[in-house]
Amino acid sequence: MADGAGIVVEGLGLKGPRGWAFRDVSFSAGAGSLIALEGPSGSGRTCLLLALTGRMRTGEGHAEIGGLPLPRRMAAVRRIAALGQVPGVSELDPSLTVAEHLRERALLQRRFDGSVRALFRRPGTRAAEAGARIEEALTAAGLDLDALPKGERTSVRDLERLEALRLSIALALMGRPGLLGIDDTDLKLSDADRAEAWALLRAVAAAGTSVLAVCSEAPADALRVTTVGAPAEAATDTEAATAADTGADRDADAAPETDTSRTTGPAGNSTATTPTPDTDTDTDTTEADTAADADITEKGTDDALAETGRS
Repeated sequence: MADGAGIVVEGLGLKGPRGWAFRDVSFSAGAGSLIALEGPSGSGRTCLLLALTGRMRTGEGHAEIGGLPLPRRMAAVRRIAALGQVPGVSELDPSLTVAEHLRERALLQRRFDGSVRALFRRPGTRAAEAGARIEEALTAAGLDLDALPKGERTSVRDLERLEALRLSIALALMGRPGLLGIDDTDLKLSDADRAEAWALLRAVAAAGTSVLAVCSEAPADALRVTTVGAPAEAATDTEAATAADTGADRDADAAPETDTSRTTGPAGNSTATTPTPDTDTDTDTTEADTAADADITEKGTDDALAETGRS
């Protein structure tokens, strides 16, 4: 796996057409950390996840992912940050089998992330490399194909919730990212399955990949970043995502005074955060990154294509 990406966030905020999805988020985490984005549904957790993985442009504050500043280097951050399951962005196709998902991701990985020289290797060599990468990802995600109802020919629609979560993580890890983002980590899981899911994410983080996991209740040993529910007039996660994708309403001057965020560490101690002005003066952004960053706020479907490999 790739080296984990350290994360530094200072006064980060994202505003939709009806208010702030989240605001005043500040925390820092070293490489290989397990970070739980905790809060009730509609409190901006998914928007924060997408912002920190370079998929949404924020309106105030700034962050660094693996030393890459946001929002200036969104395209570069997307190259080192992979998404597991995120509804509406990177979802599994229920009509495909597990094997089809894995082969498709391997082909996309070789086509878009591999070297040009790799495209001219012998078919047998390429197949062996793809097989090794798939096996590595399955092992890291703890997905045993032989334990599935029909083995690798099991359709996604027939997978249990935890199995589908493991598959989505395996697909994301095939790119050997420095940062892994997962939405709805503990949704519809039994207590036993929830414990297994967090054990899996701890193992991924321990192997070196930093993990951002959206959840309703964080485990005690994770770095907890809590998003507080927005006022009634504020946008929901989905509405804010739509606004960010279309570039609508990026005014960062006015905000509800009652909207706050806090971060808590493994010990459960909380500290109020204060907004930090964006002082990032990085002028090294490449033209390619700038063009890609402009596209990301207008073409949200491109993110889904990049993450799922499906049109």
